[in-house]
Amino acid sequence: MDAMAPAPKPAPGNAVEAAEAALVTRPGKPDAPAGTMKLTRKAVLSRAKATELGSVRKLNCWGSHLTDISICRELPNVEVITFSVNNISDLEPVSQCQHLTELYLRKNRIASLAELFHLKKLPHLRILWLSENPCCGLDPHRYRMTVLRNLPSLQKLDNQLVTEEELSRALLEGEEITAPPDKLDLDNCCQNTTTESSVTDYTAESENELMSFSLEETNKIRQQLGMKPVPRDKFSSFSPREVDGNRKNRNNILNAILLLLEELDSEGLEVVYQTSGNKLQALKKKELHEER
Repeated sequence: MDAMAPAPKPAPGNAVEAAEAALVTRPGKPDAPAGTMKLTRKAVLSRAKATELGSVRKLNCWGSHLTDISICRELPNVEVITFSVNNISDLEPVSQCQHLTELYLRKNRIASLAELFHLKKLPHLRILWLSENPCCGLDPHRYRMTVLRNLPSLQKLDNQLVTEEELSRALLEGEEITAPPDKLDLDNCCQNTTTESSVTDYTAESENELMSFSLEETNKIRQQLGMKPVPRDKFSSFSPREVDGNRKNRNNILNAILLLLEELDSEGLEVVYQTSGNKLQALKKKELHEER
């Protein structure tokens, strides 16, 4: 079952289609659960700009509709994985990534903290971002204590530094995970949540949530795009809660485009460049006409 496969090249002059095509995914085979999206070998190599899976060190698949990440079993040397804003519910494949140091899983469909059982097998994991998943529950303290009891080597959890005091408290207040989640419950959860979700939920993310990054997430993305980081004192100006609707919508679109630019080849970038230039020239002419 293929997903995230390259789409046909867009016709010149349509920058929006060029950007959207970079993240097009294909649904699964007819006998697969509706809404299933599988990360493929070809997509991994494309995203990581690598020639073989064993050479992949960093993988960024933010907001890609993913439900199936079984390909991670073939990434023994990956060190940083970004799977935030997807539909992932099963972390077992990640247990094979023995060199993993950073794992970003914010806003997925991880239903049970029992999934931590798979992460306990990662000796080098130091940064984990798991917030805004169903498994976090309604008690943030219990959630944090349970994660730290099972992953005491973490240095940062959900963008907050882990303290020695927390680790000591976690031994008393956290729940120890001794077995993986029940497979039957996991399958039921996947069937109930992935059906028709990959399109509708991602649309909501694209329109309403793209600006809900933390400063660290934003700057990681900007670094990957070759952009300068956003200073901490200016980051609040990017918050959707502090801007009006029009500016929020503009910023959402701008951030989506910047994220997608990384996926374009030289031909696609040329299309964006030419279309942007034509659009800018038209806007300048309009402004001059209105001033007269």
